[in-house]
Amino acid sequence: MNAAVLVTDPVLIFFIVLVIILLSPLLLNKLRIPHIIGMIVAGIVVGPYGIGLLARDASFAIFGQVGILYLMFLAGIEIDMYHLKKNLKKGLCFGMYTFLVPMILGTVSSYFLLKLDWLTSVLLASMYASHTLIAYPVVSRFGLTKTPAVIITIAGTIVTVLGALIVLAVCVGIYSDGAFNIGEVLRLMLRLVIYCIVVVYSFPRMTRWFFKKYSDNVSQFVYVLAMVFLASFSAQMIGLESVLGAFFAGLVLNRYIPNMSPLMNRIEFVGNAIFIPYFLIGVGMLINVGVVVRSWDTVYVAAVMTIMATAVKWIAAWMTQLTYKMSGAERSMIFGLSNAQAAATLAAVMIGFNIGMFDENVLNGTIVMILVTCTISSIITERAASRLKLQQLESESEVSEPQGRSSNTLISVSNPITAGSLVELAILTRNPGIKGNKLYAIHVRNDNSAGSRAIGRNSLDVAEQAAASVDAKLIPIERYDLNVVTGLVNTIEERDISDVIIGMHRKATVIDSFFGNKIEQLLTSTHRMVVITRCFIPVSTITRIVVSVPDKAQYETGFRRWVFSIGNLARQLGCRVIFCCHPDVQPYIRGVLYKEKYDIRAEYRDVEDWDDFVLLANRVLDDDLFIVVSARRASLSFNSGMDEMPGFLQKYFSRNNLVVLYPEQFGSDVTNASSIDPLASDVTATPSGLWLQLLSYYRKLIQFRKRFTQRKRVKKIDL
Repeated sequence: MNAAVLVTDPVLIFFIVLVIILLSPLLLNKLRIPHIIGMIVAGIVVGPYGIGLLARDASFAIFGQVGILYLMFLAGIEIDMYHLKKNLKKGLCFGMYTFLVPMILGTVSSYFLLKLDWLTSVLLASMYASHTLIAYPVVSRFGLTKTPAVIITIAGTIVTVLGALIVLAVCVGIYSDGAFNIGEVLRLMLRLVIYCIVVVYSFPRMTRWFFKKYSDNVSQFVYVLAMVFLASFSAQMIGLESVLGAFFAGLVLNRYIPNMSPLMNRIEFVGNAIFIPYFLIGVGMLINVGVVVRSWDTVYVAAVMTIMATAVKWIAAWMTQLTYKMSGAERSMIFGLSNAQAAATLAAVMIGFNIGMFDENVLNGTIVMILVTCTISSIITERAASRLKLQQLESESEVSEPQGRSSNTLISVSNPITAGSLVELAILTRNPGIKGNKLYAIHVRNDNSAGSRAIGRNSLDVAEQAAASVDAKLIPIERYDLNVVTGLVNTIEERDISDVIIGMHRKATVIDSFFGNKIEQLLTSTHRMVVITRCFIPVSTITRIVVSVPDKAQYETGFRRWVFSIGNLARQLGCRVIFCCHPDVQPYIRGVLYKEKYDIRAEYRDVEDWDDFVLLANRVLDDDLFIVVSARRASLSFNSGMDEMPGFLQKYFSRNNLVVLYPEQFGSDVTNASSIDPLASDVTATPSGLWLQLLSYYRKLIQFRKRFTQRKRVKKIDL
């Protein structure tokens, strides 16, 4: 290595690394070679064992360590806990296979083929057992992070890495002390249990508090990274690998970082653009290809280690396939992800070499094994991901859309303060699998003053930024019309809108209605689904979704559409949803969720009368989202108790996060847009008169009698 050609200027070093990160995917995609291999090969070429352009200095050591932690954190944060629980048994089974098979075959092969003693053979076999998810970015790029094969592999990774660490501790202890120390192993397990309890209890509470108090995206991003490295360092302090701490932090925090959120977009972007490529290039710098030709002993040891490391991982994947009758593509995915040897393997071989258990041949053979297994892992994972993606597309074809119509969403933004949260809710409830659906944001004004224009433009800018932060396209509409309702109704008809999302009215006077006159007028002017929302906390911090469904809701035209929306929201947030409805409605909700493959945690509570949702007042918590599915007057699911719903919501749920949803409705009784008189001085005013007041008092009396009768039943709904 010629020290004279080494680049030492920090700016130039960073420039060279960025050029490698930029050109590797562009060049290798044409050759159909995974870009992960390109970055590793580039690290070999420019590193100290190549042309000597760059030295593996402290920057590569730091960024490389951050990269592997980031990789494991992404693996944990992208796992759906519901899917993990469903596949946990399979993951544990694969973890046992991918730990025991390498341990048994690796120990035997090392003893008989490499002529090592039994203790050294066991330690070398533990290196075969552990693996690094170096090809995980490939899976993430194909959008397969929630497939069973990937979740099984990730769960198995934790099992086998923990097992390898325990074996490493035992072997080093025996070699150093001359005897097996069971007390040290038990202390390690005790520290692990205490560590898990502390992280599970403290991290969610701190995260929920921080996200409620600070909504700035930069602050949230820095907070998440700080928690990841805190968990990693804490794991390292108790004798575990830091990668396990990063993965565990991802599992704990993924509940508060939805996939379709600005924070998730920033986390993936920074990791895939900087930290993970740095780690891959740093791995390449460690590889000295020249060691292969130094002696035949090195070649022999490297060949045995590489063949065994690859064979035992394939056998473990094959056994998992046979056990659970999985497809060949799923077996290839499991094998591809679990074959790469990098982080834990390097740590084990360096510890063994430093204490004298491994000689230089094993050390050099490990370097060759890392290069070959990383290459095989990248190629196999890429091919398996392509096959699985094709199978997924063929099975799903295209997500069905209710009534065969488009699913265009219109968001009414009136001020910049609430525009971002409305857009976030719209993105979380829409189905990204439906092709051609569009997202609109509208601000309607009825004057041309500079102040009104500035508010409208600012509101739309905030909405566009919120959509762009999650790579969603939003079409802004700034409209001048006689009033808000007229502007919304005309836009609904012009753009073929299916869903309308609007913020809940803030009462200006004591005599104002709960929803506000504008929303009430909008409900009578369109038959499309209208979602009225009011959230006091960020949507990502919602712990449960409680849905109150009226009787006969399954007969409404928009039944499937609102079930879709709630299903999408629950799937994105990863929280459970509780449907409180009549037993006759429950099978229809189950059927829609099952047919459309919404793998969410859905629970059901029997409610005989629709307005029994008042009994939920003490059951719905501050961190819950309460969704009330209502109905228009001309609909089949409408009942007289719905007239009192606004009063109940104002009285019992004034401090709760609330969504009132009016499903789509067709029929000749629906009032259309022509009912709005464009010449009226105030088209949003509601009719008033003595007869309306008397009718209201009569309904309140009937409702009071009904409430009194229900209280005698002392009925409670347990959530």
